[in-house]
Formats: sequence, structure tokens, C-alpha cells
Amino acid sequence: MKSLLILGATSGIARAYVDLVASRFEKIVLVARNSEKLSELASHVSTISAADVDTITADLADSISHSELVETVIAKSGSIDCALISYGVLTDQNRCAEDVDYAMQQFHLNGTSTLALSSRIARQMAKQGGGTLAVIGSVAGDRGRRSNYCYGAAKSAVESFLAGLRSDMQKHDVHVLTIKPGFVDTPMTSNIKKGALWAGADKVAADIDTAITKKKNILYTPWFWRYIMFVIKSIPEFIFKKLPL
Repeated sequence: MKSLLILGATSGIARAYVDLVASRFEKIVLVARNSEKLSELASHVSTISAADVDTITADLADSISHSELVETVIAKSGSIDCALISYGVLTDQNRCAEDVDYAMQQFHLNGTSTLALSSRIARQMAKQGGGTLAVIGSVAGDRGRRSNYCYGAAKSAVESFLAGLRSDMQKHDVHVLTIKPGFVDTPMTSNIKKGALWAGADKVAADIDTAITKKKNILYTPWFWRYIMFVIKSIPEFIFKKLPL
């Protein structure tokens, strides 16, 4: 693959992934909202690879600007051979319960804006004859839990949408990967106490790289989250709704 597009490039997982694969690409386009962090990342990537590195400062939650964003990426790189969507924030569930406007804003940021961007990138790949789109969701989307159901609902929407997009895009040789991390130690989770189930961003990035290479459809990372979520999804609702999860 010649070109790599990272959306939400300054996130912990995205940075780890770029570090891992940068040397394999001729062209890398990094997109994020914070121009200062983006510039620092671009300088770093230029020191670890021979790739031509470009940056675009953008608010990815602004769905209206996505069409122009994709056009700008194509102007800079010529094509999108591989793209990773890795942006979003942890939602304050207590605030969601009291502030519906905040809840809907969070749903858009973590959910519908990702759907819109995924669709535009996938269709661009279809036009050029193929590509790989990898999108970071969450195990939180597997079942609504009282502690984070607003965030989980957004990720559930992403997973369902990507399943349909994957089926739709296969005839165009566009591979769509849904990434479902569990607890990941990144700056976004710096204020949360860590435990045995937590993984580092480097581990998640390595799993993403393997999943893309093997053209997997769904990736639970680390691997044991597939079985944890299988158990959680198997609990009868009349019991599950009483659990303090």
C-alpha cells in the first residue's frame, strides 16, 4: 500500500499505529483538530520513515466538511489505500442523564460523525478500485450498560453501520475492519484507575496491524475481550438490568 490516512491522528492508539507502520508507506496524511500536536506528530513521523508526511487540521465532528476533507486528502496523496478512523471522547454518563443536548452532541461525535466519514472514505476507495478502512469502535457497543450507555449506543451504531458497509463494499474490493478495544491506557483514560484488563496502545496497534494484514472483519483487542463480551451478552436481561455494570 502506498498511502495512509489517519483521522484522529493524535489519539494514543493512532500514534502507536503510525509508529508501527510508517516505514511501509510512501505517503502519510495525518488529520486532527489540534494543529500544534499534529505538527509535532508529523515531525516525529518524518524522522522514523522516508514517507512524505502531510497534515490537515480539521474538526472531524463537523460532518458537513467531510466531503471537502476527502477531496483535500486526495489532492495531497492521490489515493487512500489505507485509512484508520481513531477519534472520539469518553462520555460523561451522569451528565448525559441530566443534559439531553450534551448526550446528543456526544452521540454525534462518537457515532454519527464516524458513520458519515466512514461512508465517504469507503466510497472514495470504491471509486479508485479498492482499499482498507479500519474504524475504532469499542466493546462498549456490544451491550448497553448503566455506566456508559450513551457512549455504548454511539459505538453500537458504528458497529452496525460498518457491518452493512462491509457487505456493500466487498464488490468494490474495499475491506472494512471494525476494531473493538477494551480498556486501553492512553491519555484519554489517564484519570481512570488501571487494572489487569487494561492494555497499552502499542499492543492494540499491533493487533490492528495484524487484523488489517489478515483482512479480518472484526477485531477484539486484546483477544480476551471477545470472550468477556460473549459472557456479558449472554446474561438474561432480567438479571443484567440489576447488575451495577
